[in-house]
Amino acid sequence: MATKFLRAYNLSKLLEPNKVLVVLGPRQVGKTTLVKDFLKKTKLKYRFENGGDLDLHDWLGSLRLSQLEKNLSGYDLLVVDEAQKVPNIGEALKLIVDSFEKINVIVTGSASFELAGQVGEPLVGRMKDLRLYPIAQLELAKMYSLGKLEQQLPDFMIYGSYPEILATKNIKDKIAKLETLVNTYLLKDILEFEKVKDSKLLRKLLVLLAFQIGQEVSFNELANSLDINLRTVERYLDLLEKSFIIFNVRGFSRNLRKEVTKTSRYYFYDNGIRNAIISNFNSLDRRDDMGQLWENFLFMERLKKRTYTGIYANTYFWRTWDQKEIDLVEERENKLFGYEFKWGDKKSPAPADWLKTYSDAEYQIINRENYLKFVI
Repeated sequence: MATKFLRAYNLSKLLEPNKVLVVLGPRQVGKTTLVKDFLKKTKLKYRFENGGDLDLHDWLGSLRLSQLEKNLSGYDLLVVDEAQKVPNIGEALKLIVDSFEKINVIVTGSASFELAGQVGEPLVGRMKDLRLYPIAQLELAKMYSLGKLEQQLPDFMIYGSYPEILATKNIKDKIAKLETLVNTYLLKDILEFEKVKDSKLLRKLLVLLAFQIGQEVSFNELANSLDINLRTVERYLDLLEKSFIIFNVRGFSRNLRKEVTKTSRYYFYDNGIRNAIISNFNSLDRRDDMGQLWENFLFMERLKKRTYTGIYANTYFWRTWDQKEIDLVEERENKLFGYEFKWGDKKSPAPADWLKTYSDAEYQIINRENYLKFVI
C-alpha cells in the first residue's frame, strides 16, 4: 500500500467564514496530515498552532480581544491542532468568530468528550463537525482496483486500516505498530482528561467487549466480571465511545412487543485495534471469530461511507426475544433498510416477523460477493 492516502474530505469546500470547522476522530487517523495537506494548497494566509503550546494558551486562552487582535491581525485562517488542550478554547473561538470579520478557523481534536465539553455549547450555530476515521474502503477505491481491495480483504479484517498500518508491509511491523497504538495512544485522552487511573480495568472492559461483537451487552454482567459497580461500567463505556474506540448501537422497534430494544451492541472503530486488544493476529483460516470480524468490518465501513457521502440515517440492530435478528437496520428516507452480514455464501430469507411488521422495509444479505458495493 502507498504511504499517501486520498482522504474523502476536501477542506476548502467545508470552510465557511466566521464558523469553526472542528475535525474530530481517533488519534493517529491523519487529522493533522489532512489539515497540513490543505494548508500546502490554500491561498489563505494562515497561522498554525499546536494546542500544547503554552504561549498559545497565554494569548488564545486569555479571552482578551487586544491579545487576539495582536496575534491574528493580517491572517485569514487560524488552525489549532489538538485544540482541547487550550484552556477556555470554546469561549476563545466564539470570541474570534464573533469579532473578526471573514475569519476562518479549523481546530482538530481526538478527545471528542473534551472538545464537546469546551466547544459544543459556546459554539452553537457557529461550528461544523467533521468526523475522520481510519482509512475507508471508499477512499482506497480511488487508488486501487476493486480486485486489489478484494485481494487485501484478509489484511483489512485482521490488521485494520489505520494509515500507518496500511503503509507498513511487514506483518511483524504491523503488529508492533498496532500494539504501540493500543498501549500508547488508545486510552491517552481518557487517562489525561478524565483522570481515570486504572488503565488495566479499561483494557479488561475492552477485552470483554471484543468477544461480544454482534451480541447484546449486559452492563450487569460486565460489572460482575470486572468487580465494579454498574455506574462505573456505564461511565467507562461512555468514555470509550466518546474517545472513538467503540461505537454503540441500540435495538430498533416501532410496535412489535417481541422486539428487543433496551440493550446495546458495541463495535470497534477498527478491526486491527480490536485484534490487538485480544492479542490475536492469526490468519483467517485459523480463527473462530470470523463472523465477528466480518460484522465489525462491514458495520464500520458502512458508517464511513454514510459519513463521507452524506447518507443520513439512524442506525440500529433488530432482534426478537425468540432470536430472530438483523445485524444492521438503517432508518432513512422515511424507510427501513435491513442488512444481514454473512461471511459464507449461505442465503437466508428475511425474518417473517420483520416482513410482517414492516411490510415496506427492504432486506439484503451482504456477503463477499456484494460487500464492495455496500461500502463503496
